Amino acid sequence: MTEQTNQSTPAGDEELSFAELFEMEENNKVVAVGDVTMGTIIGSVDNFFLVDVGDKAESYIPRSEFRLEEGEDVNIGDQFEVFVERRKDEGGLLLSREKAIAIKVWERIAEIQEADETINGKIESRVKGGMSVDIGVPAFLPYSQIDLRPVKDLDGLIGETMDFKVLKFNRKRNNVVISRRAILEEERNKLREAMRSKLEEGQIIKGAVTNITDYGLFIDMGGMDGLCHITDLSWGRVSHPAKLYKVGEELEVKVLKYDREHDRVSLGVKQLRADPWETVVERYPVDQKTKGKVVSITDYGVFVELEEGVEGLIHVSEMTWSKKPRHPSKMVSVGDEVEVMVLNIEPETKRISLGMKQLQPNPWDLVTDNYPVGSVIEGKIKNITDFGVFIGIEEGIDGLIHVSDLSWTERIKHPSEKFSKGETIEAVVLKIDKEHERFSLGVKQLVPDPWQVAYNNYPSGTVVEGEITNVTDFGVFVKLEEGIEGLVHVSELSKDKVKTPIGMYQVGDTLKAIVINVSAKDRKIGLSVKTLEGEDEEAAVEKFKKAEQAAQDAAPSTFGDLLKAAAAEGNDSSEE
Repeated sequence: MTEQTNQSTPAGDEELSFAELFEMEENNKVVAVGDVTMGTIIGSVDNFFLVDVGDKAESYIPRSEFRLEEGEDVNIGDQFEVFVERRKDEGGLLLSREKAIAIKVWERIAEIQEADETINGKIESRVKGGMSVDIGVPAFLPYSQIDLRPVKDLDGLIGETMDFKVLKFNRKRNNVVISRRAILEEERNKLREAMRSKLEEGQIIKGAVTNITDYGLFIDMGGMDGLCHITDLSWGRVSHPAKLYKVGEELEVKVLKYDREHDRVSLGVKQLRADPWETVVERYPVDQKTKGKVVSITDYGVFVELEEGVEGLIHVSEMTWSKKPRHPSKMVSVGDEVEVMVLNIEPETKRISLGMKQLQPNPWDLVTDNYPVGSVIEGKIKNITDFGVFIGIEEGIDGLIHVSDLSWTERIKHPSEKFSKGETIEAVVLKIDKEHERFSLGVKQLVPDPWQVAYNNYPSGTVVEGEITNVTDFGVFVKLEEGIEGLVHVSELSKDKVKTPIGMYQVGDTLKAIVINVSAKDRKIGLSVKTLEGEDEEAAVEKFKKAEQAAQDAAPSTFGDLLKAAAAEGNDSSEE
């Protein structure tokens, strides 16, 4: 045994102990656990690559850890950095390509943040609160750090590769927060500084719409945003900026005001063109006919656009000759093209008054010829009020039958007692006031006035007999014929003094009396019972006529006589 051993030991060498052999073995190892070292591909089996790191044993690494792009492959002899995780009990090494990448990435992340540099990454998916980005390790990109403004189509970013800033990282927790907005802000600040040096009021520049609000547009002029207020978009009416422009659209604007201290820029689009109101008087003279488009309808009228930036108002009273026009929406619609006449222009206040009815003949100009006083017309009842009935004559003209002109004799409390809305009736033209546009009609005038007939049928001294219709303290009313009543005053009831006829007479009783006075104008007939009392009817009538004649003969006929009579009456009163 000793000889054999000695024979196997080189001459001059002493026999080594087990501890010395182990130490020699360790010293001969080329890699240590926890190192990142270079490995060479020496073969492949299925989905594994065989990697040699110069140690006495090779190691298999899964193909998936090499993060190969589409179409990319690994060949024998290719070299990659790998991480030595541990030595296996059975011999050999456990290597990881993925962990080697991660270690280098974390080192790079630290260097990038320290140097304030950028790192390239690929947006992979949406996660809660933001996006997941592959920068060698998974990184979190918050929504607020994606762009300078909110991004509407986040899914459209998936698969995009771009540069990012590292905001913060924690290697122990494998947490990295990155930002694209920080890069964009730096770029914008550089552009803003350049813009500050050359931006001047009155300058015309191009910009892109970045945001649209109810009150205007925000426009990126290249590093600096400006506001174009809704009132500066057009010389005309703008209901909402979104109806004219879209986000991303480029347009030319004029710098109206630049507040350098607060970096506020006011922009205008309409200022690129001349104000149309400066020459509106020359282009739209008063009394000229023109056309326009209805752009707005209100209770009081219609706004018509004559051209961009020039609108006029047709007041509801100028839309039709009718005194009671319909609501403007019943006559025109938004978008309609209408013909109008210019009535008045106020360039200082940017107001134009327009009219539609002026393009049609005024019906009141022809009404006197078409409907002479005394003529009979036929019309439909349009309205009934306490004071009368309105009849439609023609478009824009209504006639009024006053309640007093409905009947000669009837006491009508309300016209609706006799007439209904929509009913067609005849009436007589009584009066036409063209200046005030009033048309007076009458129904009772279709028949003779019964009081005029009564004046002729019941002269003074006529003995009449009729039915008592009413008994009052001051007298008794007697019906002589339909619609004609006479009054026996309490003083004419008897030669004896009567305080009140109530109790002496009853409604429905028949009473005979003599007519002592009649007035067709006042529509009154005075009757007397005491004149007939105790005498023959013929004798009473003859006596009444003689007394009446004597009174007429004694009446003063000149102005002097009237004065003397009045003086005499005064003296008589004094004596009494």
